[in-house]
Formats: sequence, structure tokens, C-alpha cells
Amino acid sequence: MRDLRIVFMGTPEFAVATLDALIKAKFNVVGVITAPDKPAGRGRKLNESAVKKYALENKLNILQPTNLKDENFITELENLNANLQVVVAFRMLPEIVWKMPKYGTFNLHASLLPNYRGAAPINWAIINGETKTGVSTFFIDEKIDTGNIILQEEVNIGKDEILGDLYFKLMTIGSNLVVDTVKMIEKGTVETIKQPEIEEKPAPKIFSETCKINWENSLKNIYNLIRGLNPYPAAWTTLINNEEIIKVKIFDVKPEYESHNLKSGSIITSKNEIKVVVSNGFLVIESLQLAGKKKMDSKSLLNGYTFHPNSIMK
Repeated sequence: MRDLRIVFMGTPEFAVATLDALIKAKFNVVGVITAPDKPAGRGRKLNESAVKKYALENKLNILQPTNLKDENFITELENLNANLQVVVAFRMLPEIVWKMPKYGTFNLHASLLPNYRGAAPINWAIINGETKTGVSTFFIDEKIDTGNIILQEEVNIGKDEILGDLYFKLMTIGSNLVVDTVKMIEKGTVETIKQPEIEEKPAPKIFSETCKINWENSLKNIYNLIRGLNPYPAAWTTLINNEEIIKVKIFDVKPEYESHNLKSGSIITSKNEIKVVVSNGFLVIESLQLAGKKKMDSKSLLNGYTFHPNSIMK
């Protein structure tokens, strides 16, 4: 058995589950690398990453470099004498960092590689209407998400599953997969598989324009877009209500397939329900957020807000 000294690298909540699993499995985590504190909110108070908060609670050694090539950081990292680095939801590493440990640096990625390489694999799997996805561990090389695969685990995506639910499912499965990967490295029994050369499905970063709903699209595609962005960053549209023009985020929805001759984007309301017309049916909006307002269910919104007869989503 190898005597492992692990450096963990990660920033958001998704990474905390893995760090916690490593600590609970009694692995020797000699250092935690996470993002620098960032000003947030109106008071611009410094906000600590989810990983830093966990590391502080568990009295772990924390490094927060702004530049991963900085000589002082490289020296500090070398002084930890780590022989394995584990990366979950962190920045791209320079070669000097990922090549440093004796047993390598591996990453947890929230897809079945080589599909959905990139920054937003969970979002894009749902947006593209996939019925399966998963998690992969792989050794980092000089490109993005291309290294040799160590382990993978597949999961089903429910037809109505939203990003938030799949995120937590993959977070849990992924943390267990990392522990299994570390155990294999500890025993020296790792056998990797080269990623197959296939026409890959990309998972680029999500921008505001990615989230804009095109009401001329099919009901299925609109439904998948909204699911893949719920709860964050959320799909959005522009509501034109009489002379009022408002940005609206849309969260929980239900598709209703039906033939009609109505104009796409038109809004149909009743006492308790908001529907938007789509080419092959209607999208029932169950929760939404008007700019400057709180997120609320449709019934609550309709209690105090009036949609005029010619209102439309664009």
C-alpha cells in the first residue's frame, strides 16, 4: 500500500462533497487549494468559497493562489510533499502543477467522457435531452478533459429532472467515485483507458444569451432548456405586457402537447395558471421571477399582477 499525501483542489459546493468523502475515508489531505475570497453583495464583503469554509471547519491547510504559476505558490505546493492531487470543479492547471506529484493529478468530471468536455456538462446533458449521463475520473494532461479515464459511473436522467436535482445526484456519486479512484491508486492497481476519438458533444460555458428562450423553438427543446438551467442561472425571456417590457426568469414548467393555430409566445392566463403558446402545444409556467421581484409561483403572481390580452413573451 502506498502512503498517500493528497492535495485537494476545488471551489464550489460540488467539490465539498468529494473533500468530505476523502476526509471521512481517513485519507491524508495535506493541503486544500481553492479560489481567493471575492467581494460579494452590496457591502462588498469578502466571500469565502464553499471549499474554504469546509476546510476551515476541519482545520485543513488552505492555499488561495491568484496565479497558479506564481513562484511563491509553486514553492508552497512543493513544500507540502504531496504525491497525489485530486481536482474537482477548479481552474485549468499549468503543467508545472499537474505534473508535480509522483502518482499524478486526477480530475472528477460530471459527464461520461469524452462527451460533454467543458465547463457546463450537467446543463448541456439536460438541454440536449439526454436520458443518461454520469461521472468520470481521469488523469489530467495538457488539454481540457482529454486525459486517460480511470473510472466512470452512469446514471439515468429523468424525463422531468431539473439541473438542481441532477447536480446533487452526480455530486454524491462523484464523491464516491473519487474515493474508489484514490483507493485504486493507493493499492497501485489503476488501469486507465484512453478516451475514444468520437465526434464529441461539447459543454461550453453558459452565458446569458444561452439562457434566452426562443419561443419559435419546439416545445420539447424549450422544456429541456428550462430544465437544464433550473434553478441557476435560469432560462429567461422578455415579457411585453401592454407598454411594460420586463425580463422574466422561468423555473418550473410543464409541457402540454396540443395542435393549435395560435401565435408562438402569446400568453394565456386563467385565475390560477399562466400558459405560453408554442408551435406544438403550450408551456404551463408554475414558477417565475419578474425583474426586481422575488421568485414566486404563478398563482401568487396572478393575485397581484395583470397580463393584458395582447401580452407576449419574446
